[in-house]
Amino acid sequence: MNYVLPPALPASVPVAGRDERFAVRRIYCVGRNYAEHAREMGHDPEREPPFFFSKPADSLLTDDRDLPYPSQTGDLHFEGELVVALGKGARDIAADDALQLVWGYAAGNDFTRRDLQAVAKKLGRPWDLAKGFDHSAACGRLHSVAQVGHLASGRIRALVNGEVRQDGDLSQMIWSVAEIIATLSQSVALEAGDLIFTGTPAGVGAVERGDIVAVEIAGLSPLVTAIR
Repeated sequence: MNYVLPPALPASVPVAGRDERFAVRRIYCVGRNYAEHAREMGHDPEREPPFFFSKPADSLLTDDRDLPYPSQTGDLHFEGELVVALGKGARDIAADDALQLVWGYAAGNDFTRRDLQAVAKKLGRPWDLAKGFDHSAACGRLHSVAQVGHLASGRIRALVNGEVRQDGDLSQMIWSVAEIIATLSQSVALEAGDLIFTGTPAGVGAVERGDIVAVEIAGLSPLVTAIR
């Protein structure tokens, strides 16, 4: 097949202990999946159905590269999250079967232009430019299920310049990984290469140029991002 312009290389994330990289198809994110974070954002944490938003695959920031401070914001926030990588696809899959799709897990950071998000919320507009800007989807090294099993509990922390800002446990997620996958599969056909950012604990906050943000999840490689 011929193209007018050469196709872009696929977005990808590194895999722990391997030279191969994991090619990424789409990035989905879950909003407000920890009760305390829902409260700090001014929402009722009752167990309502999860909602989703997307980031472009080419917004990935990998290999512990620096994040250039994005334009059009004075309120850049970090959000440490567990990232799920799918190795198989499905549509309308049951929660009891959903973990069969998971290839592995990584630490992630859902960077957000919070001021732009606040304006979008107030006006009832989409969050795309608040969430899906360049380099906004930071992702650490993937660990396969064969290496680490399925992660249903374990400490998740975010540190800024060595100071702990977020400190929670994966067991505090309102919706489990299996439930997230099953619910999302009702709206879109999931495929191998999809990443799902599963939500963030309480404690999100702003970072400035010169700050170093680390996301640590028990059993996974840490993700370190310098803001420049």
